[in-house]
Amino acid sequence: MPEDNCVFIGNKPFMNYVTAVVMQFTTQGANEVRVMARGKFICRAVDVAQVAAKRFLQGTVGVGEIRIDSEEFTNKEGKQVRVSTIEIKLGRLEGVEPQSAFNQKRKEEPREQTPEPTEEPREQTPEPTEEPKEQTPEPTV
Repeated sequence: MPEDNCVFIGNKPFMNYVTAVVMQFTTQGANEVRVMARGKFICRAVDVAQVAAKRFLQGTVGVGEIRIDSEEFTNKEGKQVRVSTIEIKLGRLEGVEPQSAFNQKRKEEPREQTPEPTEEPREQTPEPTEEPKEQTPEPTV
């Protein structure tokens, strides 16, 4: 597989990566795209893969193999550091041509209507009312 079909996750805005994955499938005609990340960006890579597959390419792309590993290298201070890595393979489902939600109007699926909670009728208690005070004439002196 050419390296063109890899999306490396970093500091850019989240939707840039989702768009990159979707474009690989829709305009480049890729059968497989790898989403790769290291360290603190691993959780973002998982989110990108899920949003691309389940929201924008729903029913046309699925999550394939997931590899986790670690890389060891020397940092700027000369210390050996080990960083975790992840590679998530997204693949086109058999016999289905990917269509992006970017290019088509989302079809609203009928959602299961959940009844809104209704309050049981409460027993109404009368509001306390003030009894009118009797006015007595003031004595004149």
